[in-house]
Amino acid sequence: MRAIRRFTVRTVLPAELAALGELVHNLRWSWHPETLDLFAEVDPGLWEQVGHDPVALLGAVSHERLAELAADRRFLRRLADAADDLREYMTAPRWHQTQPDGARAIAYFSPEYGIAAAMPQYSGGLGILAGDHLKAASDLGVPILAVGLLYRHGYFTQSLSPEGWQLEHYPSLDAGGLPLSLLKDDGAPVKIRIGLPGERALHAQVWVAQVGRVPLLLLDSDVAENDNAARDVTDRLYGGGTDHRLMQELLLGVGGVRAIRSYCRVTGHAEPEVFHTNEGHAGFLGVERIRELTEARLSFDEALEVVRAGTVFTTHTPVPAGIDRFPVDMIARQFGGDNAWPTVPVERILALGAEADPARFNMAVMGMRLAQRVNGVSELHGEVSRDMFKELWPGFDLDEVPIGSITNGVHAPTWVGREFMELAAREVPSLLEKGRGWENVQKIPDAEIWNIRGVLRARLVQGARDRLRRSWRDRGASPAELGWVDDVLDPEVLTIGFARRVPSYKRLTLMLQDPERLTELLLDPDKPVQIVIAGKAHPADEGGKKLIQQIVKFADRPEVRHRIVFLPDYDMTLGQLLVQGCDVWLNNPLRPLEASGTSGMKSALNGGLNLSIRDGWWDEWYDGTNGWAIPTADGVDDPDRRDELEATALYDLIEHEVADRFYDRAGDGLPRRWMEMVKHTLTSLGPKVLAGRMLRDYVVGLYSPAARAAQALSADSHAAAKAFAAWRLRVTRAWPGVRVEHVEASGIGDTPEVGAALELRATVALGDLEPGDLLVEAAYGKVGPHDELIRPAYLELTAGEVEDDGRAHYSGVVPLDRTGAFGYTVRAVPHHPLAAARAELGLIAVPEEPAGMTNGILR
Repeated sequence: MRAIRRFTVRTVLPAELAALGELVHNLRWSWHPETLDLFAEVDPGLWEQVGHDPVALLGAVSHERLAELAADRRFLRRLADAADDLREYMTAPRWHQTQPDGARAIAYFSPEYGIAAAMPQYSGGLGILAGDHLKAASDLGVPILAVGLLYRHGYFTQSLSPEGWQLEHYPSLDAGGLPLSLLKDDGAPVKIRIGLPGERALHAQVWVAQVGRVPLLLLDSDVAENDNAARDVTDRLYGGGTDHRLMQELLLGVGGVRAIRSYCRVTGHAEPEVFHTNEGHAGFLGVERIRELTEARLSFDEALEVVRAGTVFTTHTPVPAGIDRFPVDMIARQFGGDNAWPTVPVERILALGAEADPARFNMAVMGMRLAQRVNGVSELHGEVSRDMFKELWPGFDLDEVPIGSITNGVHAPTWVGREFMELAAREVPSLLEKGRGWENVQKIPDAEIWNIRGVLRARLVQGARDRLRRSWRDRGASPAELGWVDDVLDPEVLTIGFARRVPSYKRLTLMLQDPERLTELLLDPDKPVQIVIAGKAHPADEGGKKLIQQIVKFADRPEVRHRIVFLPDYDMTLGQLLVQGCDVWLNNPLRPLEASGTSGMKSALNGGLNLSIRDGWWDEWYDGTNGWAIPTADGVDDPDRRDELEATALYDLIEHEVADRFYDRAGDGLPRRWMEMVKHTLTSLGPKVLAGRMLRDYVVGLYSPAARAAQALSADSHAAAKAFAAWRLRVTRAWPGVRVEHVEASGIGDTPEVGAALELRATVALGDLEPGDLLVEAAYGKVGPHDELIRPAYLELTAGEVEDDGRAHYSGVVPLDRTGAFGYTVRAVPHHPLAAARAELGLIAVPEEPAGMTNGILR
């Protein structure tokens, strides 16, 4: 017989232990070892049984044990110290409080968050990145207020069938058993409401998770006011069909803004000035903010400018297939008809998400149209994104498409082994205190780092054996059949890790391209290699499941199963074990389809070395000596041939460089050349891969400029927004009349030479615009074989007289600063001090292309 409902009965703490409740409800414990030590002391045996989950611990500990602790003076002193430390952490000024013009509050929206394994509200890299973003914001004092959804079944847990096929399970989660509190107003739960077509409504209550200094609001649709379909909106992460996904994204975006308004009203928290949309899932937040402003008497265009000024949009996908797209009629039904918003025409909403396919509404495109600042998550991903979305800014070169990049980072206290953190605190305290002093890592004796690497590797080996034994039992094996598991992996053998989601482009099975060659590497008598693998395929991805099955079947072979293992149910706990214990982190995606990737960063901070295709973050930070770059077969169109070439390169690197260096030992048993690379990796990558660096980049490069822009447009009853919207409308309507009619050049003679000056004069028809409405520039520099300017330089031309017929004259001097093929052109673009980029309006005027260019060689 099964229960029809489950809930958690929480223990009543003695008054002396009340601070335990304070500690357990702030998720700082997930990255603060000293607090975890305190929880472990509550009941060491029970602590292991509950998997180091403080909430579960306090829910299961006996009254007798609590009474003992309440009378234990030593424990009470430790508890008081821990509580005082948390309060100081929550209130003391931090880095952001020293910034002169930081935003008062920043709203951060993401569909998933990886904070701790005890809160399974994440599926992969996007959620882990979001969790690290919040933790780093807390450490730096960045005033973020985060929004997400509370999934009652979270993401699935993974097991394997006897045949090695992925099986999914969705455990029920009880919010009362998580470190959450229900947002209430005068004792009643706060609830938000979203209208749905057909006179239906979607209601949600708001749970609050305290992530250090950062409140995380999680919306939950499992409330009595909803019908069954609406209740199921937050049933599971990335589950259901298109209708279900749309309801989740409406709740996250529209409902998230309404939850923020309620939270700020109830708690007195500052209203956000900046809204950060982490991927397109939350894009409807901009539409909701437009509704708020239009109901406050702004026009749609004026409201749009206010929203854009204060919005940051981060794209995480390098392929169109990774973007959420909905049928246009589905969006029209949601925002039109009997459910239309009186001040927000449905046609304007549809225009925000319009793309090349007129039947599709594109969430990423809407996100970019609603944000004045857009970024990818690595330099290479920024380039890929500019190419993907260039049609939104027609006529501009790729380099000018206004999509920048901030490379992801990772939260070291979450992912770095405790032994390494303690070594850093002892030997290089400035690393933890101020984030500086990475060069001093070189002074730490090799033996200390190598010994810690051995401890972490041995911990991984033991953890892998335990998980492998459980997996085989789940697959139907009896304990008597599993004696071989005791010898799986070796704590002295070179250990390679591969763990990530399993879409096809990440190429989980590239290592199986030549099974015989892989077997030789694994079983080499002098330089053996062992590989630990983990990853989940999306429940609907049959191809990904087949890849997992192929790996599992290979790893099941008796001759190699002690050297290669697949560990099911990849989560944060397993991720920490892997990035800390592996000597080498393998990543072999199809370039350039990895937007950033962060697991290799975590490995590097633990003294691991990266062995990776130059994709994502590794493309910009690989320096030739901080790991190995797997050569890519760019330009090979046959995917099988490309896999064959890159797999061969991978095998060669492992055999002739990675293993050679690992097993090359000095007389004292230390791999000196290996340790040189480890230390160089820590020194060169350490300052770069931290989430603190990432947050500073967001604050300085995006949040603060967005806050200033939002403040400027909101001042004096939105006077600047009204003027800017009117200017944009006037310029857009008049732009067809703007033409670069004539360009003259002089001053260089018949044989141009380096150092000469090219005098340019351009005549521009202004149409109905004024000279101050636009910027006229010369673009010049190296030209390619098709007369295209390659990364041109720009020179603003000086305005001269304006004739009665609306033609204006501009002039300037272009330096001939290079030899070889040289070219130039002149262009006109809209100009306004409140625009963040020249390409913002997507308008440009250039001369008509001549029948042919005059070729010349500059000497």
